[in-house]
Parts: sequence; structure tokens; C-alpha cells
Amino acid sequence: MQSASAAVPAKAGKDGRGATTIADGVVAKIAGIATKDIAGVYALGGGGARVLGSLREAVGQKDLTQGVSVEVGQTQVAVDITLVVEYPHPLQKVADDVRDAVFTAVEDLVGMEVTEVNVTVTDIHVASDDDESDDEKRAASTREARVS
Repeated sequence: MQSASAAVPAKAGKDGRGATTIADGVVAKIAGIATKDIAGVYALGGGGARVLGSLREAVGQKDLTQGVSVEVGQTQVAVDITLVVEYPHPLQKVADDVRDAVFTAVEDLVGMEVTEVNVTVTDIHVASDDDESDDEKRAASTREARVS
């Protein structure tokens, strides 16, 4: 799959008044937005991409294309999505819901046929993991306060 930096080939207007060019990044962003709206999707991207995404968000920039790769042809689009699913959502259902949402969003908003949406689940997020690390942080700060 290509990165989202190229541009969708220009399409001549039906009435002969000009052409429309849609950047690949726009297609990737639409797919990313559609994916984030699905119940059970915790995050987009693999581990490294999520770390970089956290750094970007810390400085006020959110990457809506994180974990999304598109390949755009003359009239068709293929999409690859990497994501983390919240436990206990059924993985296949979340993947199917993501696939349906991306098909609909890209076909409706971009006007191109989606040939495939490949979904890769790289991890599951367990809420208790966050709770435990928050408890550990509180305990550590309490110990530090007592030592001071």
C-alpha cells in the first residue's frame, strides 16, 4: 500500500467544466474518521504509530490517518487499517463494522469504488491495565511523599 501523500488521479467533470483531484491523504483521513466512530475501536495504528500519535497529540496535532494506508487507482480504492480493539468487544464484529463504515464513507464522500478494506487487529485494550498502572503511580507518589 502507498502512503497517503500521492493524489487521486484527476477526474474530468461530467459537464466539461473542469477536473477534480482528491489527495490520497483525504481518502485516508475519511477512512480514519469512519473507523474511530466504531464501538470497540480503542486506537488506530500499531505500537510505534500510537507512540508517535501520543507525542503529536501532546503538542496539539492529531493524526486522523494514523494506522490507515490507502492505495488509489483511477476509479478504485483499497484500504488497510491497523487497530487496537477494546476488551471484551468481539474482534470479528469490530473488524466487520470497521469494514462496512469505511466502504460506506469512502464510496459516499469520495465517489470511488472500494475494492477491499483489510483490517489488522494488533492488540486489545483492557481497561483494568490502565487502572492498575494508575494505582501503581499513586502508590509510588505516596511512597515518595513519605520519604521526603
